[in-house]
Amino acid sequence: MIPHIWHRKGTLHLTYIEAFILGLIQGLAEFLPISSSGHLAILQHFFEIDGEKVLPFAVLLHVGTLISVFMVYWKDILALFRELGATISDIISGKGLRLDSSPLRRLGAMIIVATIPTGIIGVLFNDLFASMYLSLPWIAIGLFLTGILLFFAERKGKNTQATHQEEGIKVHHALFVGVFQGIAIWPGVSRSGSTLVGGLLSGLDRNVAIKFAFLISIPSILGSVVMEAPDAFQEGLEASLIGPILLGMAVAAVSGFLAIKTMLRVVAGKRLYWFSIYVWTLAAALLLYIVLN
Repeated sequence: MIPHIWHRKGTLHLTYIEAFILGLIQGLAEFLPISSSGHLAILQHFFEIDGEKVLPFAVLLHVGTLISVFMVYWKDILALFRELGATISDIISGKGLRLDSSPLRRLGAMIIVATIPTGIIGVLFNDLFASMYLSLPWIAIGLFLTGILLFFAERKGKNTQATHQEEGIKVHHALFVGVFQGIAIWPGVSRSGSTLVGGLLSGLDRNVAIKFAFLISIPSILGSVVMEAPDAFQEGLEASLIGPILLGMAVAAVSGFLAIKTMLRVVAGKRLYWFSIYVWTLAAALLLYIVLN
C-alpha cells in the first residue's frame, strides 16, 4: 500500500538527494523484512515532505520496486504468463481450469487466491491504516510487531515437515499468506516478513515460502499503483518532479533487486533474527524520540 502521508497538504520541495534516499529506502525496505512503509513515513516526517503533488513520486517508486521483482523472477513470471494463456484456452474450449495439469498453473492460481484476502483487508480497513501513516507511535508498534514475527519465523522455519515444492502450495496456504500480507498494510509491519511468516506457519518450506512471498507482491504492488494512479496524475506532473522521480525509480529498482537477492541468502542461512534486532532498535529509538518531543 502506498503511504498516505504523501497526501498531506503543503508546498513540495523534493531534492535529488531526498529522491535518492527515498528510492534507496523503498527498494531495500520493500523486500528486506524491515517495512518500507514505516521507513518512508519516518523519513518523510524528518524531511518534512508534504504536498498532494508528490503522490506521483510515491506511485512510481512502487513501479521501481515492481521492476526489481521482474528482474529477479523474469523466467518464472514469463512462464506464469504463458500458463495463463494456456489456462484461458482450456476454459474457452470447455476443459475448465485443470489446476492439477501443471505445477505452474496451480502456482499462478494460488497467487491469485493469496491476493483475495489482502484486497479485502485493504478495502475494509483502508481508512484505519491510512490514519496510522500519520502516527509515529503506531509505526513504532508496527516495527515491534515485525520483530516478533521475524523472531517467530526463524524458530518456525526449522520445521522439517514443511512442503518443499511450489506445486504443493494449497488453497489454505495461499489464503493464510494472503491474510498476513493484508496485515502488512499496517505501516511498520513488513510485507515480506509477514508473508514469509504466514508461509512458514502454514507449513511451507523456507525457500518456497520466500519465493511465494515475492511473487504475490506483484499483484499487491500493482494493485496499489492502479488504485492510486488516478489521483496521483489527475492534475498532471510538475516538470520539477520528473528528474527526482526518474532517479528515485532507478534507485528503487536497483536496491530492490539487491534486497531480494540478499533476502534469499538470509532466509536460506537462517539469519532473520538480525532483522528482528534492527526493527526493535529502530522502534525503541522512535519511541524515545516521541517521548522527548
